[in-house]
Amino acid sequence: MKLLLVVPAMEKDKKKRLKGKAFRLPQISLGILAALTPKDVFLTYVDENIEDIDYECGADLVAITVMTATAPRAYEISQNFKSKGAKVILGGIHPSILPYEALRYADSVVIGEAEYVWKKVIEDFKRKELQPIYYGERVKSDDIISPEREIFKGKGYFFNSILQATRGCPYECDFCSVSLFFGRSFRTRNIKAIIKEIEELNHPLIGFLDDNLMGNKVFAKKLFYELIPLKIRWLGQASLTIADDRELLKLAKRSGCAGLFIGIESVKESGLKEINKKYQKAKNLLEKIKIIQEEGILIEGSFIFGLDSDTQDIFDETLEFVFQSKMALASFSILTPYPGTKLQKRLQEENRIITYDWRLYDCGHAVFKPKNMSIEKLQEGLDYCWYQFYSYKNIFKRVFSLGYRFPFLGIPLLIINLSYKKMLFKTTEISSWFSQKNYGYKASETF
Repeated sequence: MKLLLVVPAMEKDKKKRLKGKAFRLPQISLGILAALTPKDVFLTYVDENIEDIDYECGADLVAITVMTATAPRAYEISQNFKSKGAKVILGGIHPSILPYEALRYADSVVIGEAEYVWKKVIEDFKRKELQPIYYGERVKSDDIISPEREIFKGKGYFFNSILQATRGCPYECDFCSVSLFFGRSFRTRNIKAIIKEIEELNHPLIGFLDDNLMGNKVFAKKLFYELIPLKIRWLGQASLTIADDRELLKLAKRSGCAGLFIGIESVKESGLKEINKKYQKAKNLLEKIKIIQEEGILIEGSFIFGLDSDTQDIFDETLEFVFQSKMALASFSILTPYPGTKLQKRLQEENRIITYDWRLYDCGHAVFKPKNMSIEKLQEGLDYCWYQFYSYKNIFKRVFSLGYRFPFLGIPLLIINLSYKKMLFKTTEISSWFSQKNYGYKASETF
C-alpha cells in the first residue's frame, strides 16, 4: 500500500505561491499521521509550496490537509488523484466544518482530530471499506505524540525544530476557528515528553506552535522551569496577559524565550470589545508590550482591520502604535468570516458577505462589506500598512536597533523581515486582481 500525505499550496501556478523562505514550516499534523501509520505502509510526503506534486507516483491512498484558503486547490488535487484511481481522504479545519462540501471532491473526510481514527482509516482502506466520514475525538493530553520528522528531511524548510506543548485556546474570539476544531478544552502534554522531544531535536532554537502556550499559567511555569537547564532559545505564541504575571514572564525569559507572536488585533477599545477580547484594554497595550520587551523578549504583533468600529483612520493609528511600541515584527490582516464562526453567522444575517470564493479567505482580502469604509479603502489600507512597516528604510532601521540589543537574533530578524517584504508582491498582485474584477478598482501600488 502506498500512502501520500499532501500539503496543498493556495495557488496552482508556482509564480503566485507564497514567497519568503521564513514561511516554509513543516506540517506537524501530517507528521503525526506519519507516526501513527503502520510500518508496512510505504509513505511519502509532499508540500506543494516547495515542490510539485507527482500525480504518477502510484499512490493508493492520498491524505490532504485542508485550510479554508487552500480548499479549492485541495479539491483540484483530490480530483486529479481520483482520476488516476487513487482514493482520497481530506482532513483539517475546513473539511471538519464543511464535511459535505469536501465530500463532493473526495472519497472520505475526517472530522476533527485524527489520531484516534487514523488506524481505522488505514484498516478500512485495506479492506476496501473506506467510510465517507470519520469522527475524530478530542485527543487526551497523554496521547498527544511527537511527529515523524523523517518525512520533512530534504524539503528545504527554513525551520524544522518545531513542536506542540498544548492544544486549544482558553479564549473564544468571535473571528477565530481554533475552538471550533479543538473545542474550548485546553490540553497540556506531559512535560517529560516535551523535554524529551526537545532533546531529540537537538537544536539551539525551538518553535512552539501552540495557539496560546501560556493558556494554563500553572502548566507554563512548570514547563519553563524544566526548560532552563536545556539552555535553548525558543519562540512561541501568547496573549498580552503574560505581562500581568511577572513570575511567569521572568520564567519565560530564563527558560530561553526569545520572541512571542501576540494577537493584539486592535489598538482601539471598541475594536477589542467587538471581537470579544474584553480581557485586553487598549489603554494598557503599550505598557504591556514595554514590560515584555524590557525582559528581553521580542514581539511580533498581529492586527486585524475591517471591524465595524474601524474607520479610515485605523491604518495610520495602527502604524503609529506599532512604531511607538518598537516591536520587532508586525503582521496585518483583514477580518475574515471563516466557516462556522460567530463572525460568519453575524455577517450572513446582515447580508454583508460578498463572496464564498475560499481562495480569498486568507486574511489578505476583503470578502465582506465593511461598515465604515469602502471595500477599496479597506484593501488599500491593508497594503499601506504592510508597505510602510516593511519598507527597506524601516526594516534596516528596526533590525539595526534590535540586532544591537539582541545580536543572536539579528540575522533571523533580517530574514523574516525581508520574507514579509517578498510576500507583499503576492498580496498586492492578488488584491489588485480581486478589486479590479469585482469593483473596477485597482489597488494602489505606490506605497
